Amino acid sequence: MINNNILAEKSTNFGVRMVHCHQFLTREKKEYVLSKQIYRSGTSIGANIHEGVFAQSKADFISKLGIALKEAGETAYWLKLLFRSNYLDEHLYNSLHTDCEELIKILTATIKSSKENL
Repeated sequence: MINNNILAEKSTNFGVRMVHCHQFLTREKKEYVLSKQIYRSGTSIGANIHEGVFAQSKADFISKLGIALKEAGETAYWLKLLFRSNYLDEHLYNSLHTDCEELIKILTATIKSSKENL
């Protein structure tokens, strides 16, 4: 249901970045609680988008993308918290935050257009 699976690919790439971020935070910063939160929410985005690709109906597709959007919003929060707590430097934060915001924008637009086409 997602044209060319661009959203699926971007979310997979972001998920990989979240895995690497988790590894960095645990190995280099010895941070285990927040890193687990961002790992879970950040990888959940792609998991829900990929579930949406195989949705049983348009309503199911919209629901899965809605969950992905919520997870993206949560991930943006954890990124901000990690940055303000000095676990992420400005460069890494800006890069991850930009990718997260791009996913949020694409998800929002896809959900909106899917609802209009229901």
